[in-house]
Amino acid sequence: MKKILIGTHNKGKFKEISYLISNKIKKISPQKLKIKSPKETGKTFSANAQLKVNYFSRFTSLPVISDDSGLCINALKGKPGIYSARWAKKYGSFSNAMRFILKKMKKKTNRSATFVCCLSLKYPKGKIITVTGQIKGSISHKILGNKGFGYDPIFIPHSESITFGQMPKSQKIKIDHRYIAFKKIKKRVKIF
Repeated sequence: MKKILIGTHNKGKFKEISYLISNKIKKISPQKLKIKSPKETGKTFSANAQLKVNYFSRFTSLPVISDDSGLCINALKGKPGIYSARWAKKYGSFSNAMRFILKKMKKKTNRSATFVCCLSLKYPKGKIITVTGQIKGSISHKILGNKGFGYDPIFIPHSESITFGQMPKSQKIKIDHRYIAFKKIKKRVKIF
């Protein structure tokens, strides 16, 4: 494999997935091919990852990798979950969405949460591989750090005492949900 299309318009995701894939493989973005984003109509992370990979592969003969990921907070009945990016849109930004979450969590004693990532890889001949990576942690009491993207500044993984937003990229990328999912894909396909 010499090239791959990373099926996302999210710059943070594109950077993280690119970082995980071998430098020998050229990473192509949908913007470069002028492909718009599909509507995410799936009811699960897995359904949305497969929906995206199928959609983007219609426009190219390259292998395509797509991700659907989000933050699931126990005290909020698993929300924002698959609506993580849509909450940011609804409230105007990820900063606003995080403030909304922290307000909702103010009186909650259970602050446990899970970051979930489903990765789907599709070959030009139609075979799809979908895997899931998860990392458990808790919601911080305030927004901490300006690294990473999305909800990283309010998520503290169980093994750590700082948020993803406070971690250097080199540390976060080796423990997060996307990395865990990517390791599973690597085991299955041995191309990265």
